[in-house]
Amino acid sequence: MAEQLPQLTLPQLTLRQQAQLLDWAVELQGAPIWVGSLPVALLERCWLRLRRISLEQLALVLPPDASAEAPELVRYRAWIAAGQPAWSAQLRCWQEFGQPACQEALRHFWGHQERGNHGWTFTAYLELLETYRNQFQPGSVRSLPLIVLARSGQREPHRLHWLTPPLASRCGTLAPDCTG
Repeated sequence: MAEQLPQLTLPQLTLRQQAQLLDWAVELQGAPIWVGSLPVALLERCWLRLRRISLEQLALVLPPDASAEAPELVRYRAWIAAGQPAWSAQLRCWQEFGQPACQEALRHFWGHQERGNHGWTFTAYLELLETYRNQFQPGSVRSLPLIVLARSGQREPHRLHWLTPPLASRCGTLAPDCTG
């Protein structure tokens, strides 16, 4: 049985911002099919700035960190999962991809880990797309994705919330669906 997650509250939103969320939710409810122009809400907490971007713009506005998806690292993890010792998996990667390519993939990955991307990974991005797309199945409830952006320079993750109807009575309280 899944553990119940605590309710999170958003920073106080202005009436104008609440109205914007409602407008975007109405737009979502009226969409006949899954399309790239569907709304995604971004909230910058420091400035309390709420803006709408289209789903097709999301990866450009908020680029996901795909460094862990480098073929060299994917293959290395697969060999480790298959029971290979780390040194053997590394040697096999060097043989298949070349030592410089493997080292560059690791440098790129660790560089992203140091700089931080607030947990916004390629996997989190794909999960958002899949969840959003599944809402267009018959009988599904459509929820508006709201990404609360982490503060710059902090080690906290971006937070993804799904705002479900009726938004009018719930516009300050969200159940977290995904952190990342």
